Amino acid sequence: MTTAPTGGGERETRWLTDDEQRVWRAYLHATTLFDDHLDRRLQRDAGMPHIYYGLLVQLSHAPGRSKRMTELAIDAKITRSRLSHAVARLEKNGWVRREECPSDKRGQNAILTDAGFAVLEKAAPGHVETVRQAMFDRLTPEQVEQLGEIMRVLAEGLQPEDSGADLPWLR
Repeated sequence: MTTAPTGGGERETRWLTDDEQRVWRAYLHATTLFDDHLDRRLQRDAGMPHIYYGLLVQLSHAPGRSKRMTELAIDAKITRSRLSHAVARLEKNGWVRREECPSDKRGQNAILTDAGFAVLEKAAPGHVETVRQAMFDRLTPEQVEQLGEIMRVLAEGLQPEDSGADLPWLR
């Protein structure tokens, strides 16, 4: 287990050190627990998973509370198929509606309804309190700053430079 094929030959695999492995596993454990914690709270308080809440938030910040479905998928980092399913559920609840895109008849816009905005307003205080208790109340101000910087560095390194990259939310 010292080499890995790279297509053009073999090169030495850079295995994680014990410390890196510990940090990686801690990261995976914490993010899994955090996602589950947010999901359970939103299911209990608002009857929706965290991803639906995120879609409502994005629409609430969009001009006219409306966003093209393709852009919503890109911003949410989910496939258009998964977005379509989520929006169908949100439509069924009366929280979102779809309309034809006026500039492109092939596209659709998702629009946050007044009922959806009301649900979001009701869920937001519990959501922010959950985030505060689970994350920010546990960290010092210095740790918050460090975590923010670390997340920015990681996100910048993962942003594709090639707009034609095969990313799920572009399919």
